[in-house]
Amino acid sequence: MTRLILFNKPFNVLTQFTGEGATLADYLKVPGVYPAGRLDKDSEGLLLLTDDGKLQARIADPRFKLEKTYLVQVEGEPDEAALDQLRRGVILKDGPTRPAKARRIAPPDLWPRDPPVRYRKSVPDSWLSLTISEGRNRQVRRMTAAIGFPTLRLVRWQIGAWSLEGLAPGQWREAKPALPAHARKP
Repeated sequence: MTRLILFNKPFNVLTQFTGEGATLADYLKVPGVYPAGRLDKDSEGLLLLTDDGKLQARIADPRFKLEKTYLVQVEGEPDEAALDQLRRGVILKDGPTRPAKARRIAPPDLWPRDPPVRYRKSVPDSWLSLTISEGRNRQVRRMTAAIGFPTLRLVRWQIGAWSLEGLAPGQWREAKPALPAHARKP
């Protein structure tokens, strides 16, 4: 039977089982599962792991357009014009992004980050919910920087129908490995 694990990856943890510093092996003692996609060391949140190579590919491959939602703390206060740039797609060095779903949100009730995000009295910050259907290297950070609002904190909250809801940093749970219909088609 296919296993699918939802893991809340803490800040400063590598998305692999070996390496320098904190890795998945420090949190998961589940043999035979591997990450479906990446999450940078300086990002937090939902990471899916599975023992099924086909499922792993379908989750990670941008061809299947599985949406990923991020809670993003940015430096500054983006207006509707800036959010519209994200909604249309922005031009990055490796080409244009697909249009994103973007909106400002109230600061979410998240766990404290260790170390905390630097606070600057003279520079406001705000939070966005950003949903993308690709997964380029550091894409969300590059998108917010491209519109003039650098990312301070990045938490992946949801992948498809799988959510981080109820998982503290470093915790994991098993989930049903069902993909949405559009992600099952090659």
